[in-house]
Amino acid sequence: MTRIGLISDTHGLLRPQVLEFLRGSDRILHAGDVCDEAVLRELKRIAPVNAVRGNNDSGAWADRLAEGERVAVEQVAIFMVHDLADLPRHPGARGARVVVSGHSHKPQVQEREGVLFVNPGSAGPRRFKLPIAAGELVVDGDSVAARIVEFSP
Repeated sequence: MTRIGLISDTHGLLRPQVLEFLRGSDRILHAGDVCDEAVLRELKRIAPVNAVRGNNDSGAWADRLAEGERVAVEQVAIFMVHDLADLPRHPGARGARVVVSGHSHKPQVQEREGVLFVNPGSAGPRRFKLPIAAGELVVDGDSVAARIVEFSP
């Protein structure tokens, strides 16, 4: 069994309660709008990190991030993209069992046509009245379950 921490839209802010939630993850997936390379360095102290570039990520460090990335965990293919609207232009998304995205800041878990779509929401600065959130995937062989956790501002 593998626990994957999900985080997005940190916009340069790593909250202590979100870091605590991510501890114990075997891997962390960041779905973009990192906004500060220090965020990735801090997450890597917890577990290996895969991250994609968001629309607010810029600079030499962000140029090293792909716009979409496919990750295999046990027998589950996961595709990450910051903005779900960009998904159709990524051939690596085909056949993925899970799609992880960010951008909207709205946490959501939804299964459609056999694909689990997960947006962990925003773990960074609060936007509008949307919650501060992160998520996790638990992969066991070829099965996967997702959940979102909301945090106090």
